[in-house]
Amino acid sequence: MSEFATESAAPRRATARFMLGHPARWIALGFGSGLSPKAPGTVGTLWAWLSFVIINPWLHDGQWAALIVASTLVGWWACTMTARHMAIPDPGAIVWDEIVAFWLILWLISPVGFWVQLIAFALFRYFDAAKPGPVGWADQLFKGERGRPVGWAQGWGILFDDFVAAGCTLMVIALWRFIWG
Repeated sequence: MSEFATESAAPRRATARFMLGHPARWIALGFGSGLSPKAPGTVGTLWAWLSFVIINPWLHDGQWAALIVASTLVGWWACTMTARHMAIPDPGAIVWDEIVAFWLILWLISPVGFWVQLIAFALFRYFDAAKPGPVGWADQLFKGERGRPVGWAQGWGILFDDFVAAGCTLMVIALWRFIWG
């Protein structure tokens, strides 16, 4: 059985050495942001925000759309492979889901200032961490069991609940803009 088989493999921790062992891990672990010992999802979302601010002036809407679609497809592969390598269905260290979902939010609400971006950050972190209503449903939809092989459905599930959290965030912002306009 290979070192990446998950049926009998013990769960592995994400470390810098682990991340360097495969290109999928670089992506899924958010280029190291997922290695944070505290709140890796929040650190990954901060990385998404910073990277958005840096690259946004260089991309138009079509390029953002292409980047998000490509990042979702590559992320599906990277998250699936990394979860398999870790032998955990949805490891907390995988933050690519937060990165792509928050890019989507920032792209769709732009142009906005810092305070609206901060509100979007706080709303997204709330929906992603607390998993109320539809986000909790989405999180359970493709959930795998510990000790069972991680398949493509679980890899998609890692991304899916964050897209639902992004949708909830966008709905709250749209409602807020509609009411207080």
